[in-house]
Amino acid sequence: MKVSRLAASGALAGAAVLALSGPAFAHVSVQPEGTAAKGGYAVVDFKVPNERDNASTTRLEVTFPADHPLASAMPEPMDGWKIQVTKSKLAKPLDLHGEKITEAVSKITWTADGKGIEPGYFEKFPVSVGALPEDAEELVFKAVQTYDNKEVVRWIEVQQDGQEEPENPAPVLTLSAASEDGHHGSTAAKDASDKTTTAASDSAVTSDGTDTTARVLAVVGIAVGALGVAYGVLAGRRRTDA
Repeated sequence: MKVSRLAASGALAGAAVLALSGPAFAHVSVQPEGTAAKGGYAVVDFKVPNERDNASTTRLEVTFPADHPLASAMPEPMDGWKIQVTKSKLAKPLDLHGEKITEAVSKITWTADGKGIEPGYFEKFPVSVGALPEDAEELVFKAVQTYDNKEVVRWIEVQQDGQEEPENPAPVLTLSAASEDGHHGSTAAKDASDKTTTAASDSAVTSDGTDTTARVLAVVGIAVGALGVAYGVLAGRRRTDA
């Protein structure tokens, strides 16, 4: 009896864990390929799982943050999907490599021209974005997922501090600290360059020292040789006079 009760309790606990973790796992999310550093560029993947057993995901619409517009957002071509990029005028132009940007991507829409994401599968939708803002800790991308049975799931709820996760949370991209290099070369590279220059200078000093020593020895050798020749000539004359 005790064993049966323990088994039943374990099964219920396991089911509860799965029930709690299942929805979180199934959320539409966004993650960088590598890091997404403030002020830099990154490739981010919008991961879209199919939550239905009897329908396929055939459309994904991602809205880009208006409070931190991205000057560049380029989706990667994907087999089986048509991609539409929507741009909007900016209230305040952005400066990108010295060029004024007056519009930015406000939305990207992927529409399946085949089977889409079938039940039991997920797919990643890569986008190259930048420059990432330097004055934000995260970016919120609201997403709308549409199934071939016309069902629409809106992943647009923003997580509030101190509150439980909403039922349909919006994908959030967490930004890491700005890299030291920025766009002008890293400190590590500069240090390496400095070390190379120092090493070259040291090598030059060593080479100069070696050359100087060699020259001194050569002069001494010539002088000694000259003295030997002179001594030999004098010795010869003495013998002749004798």
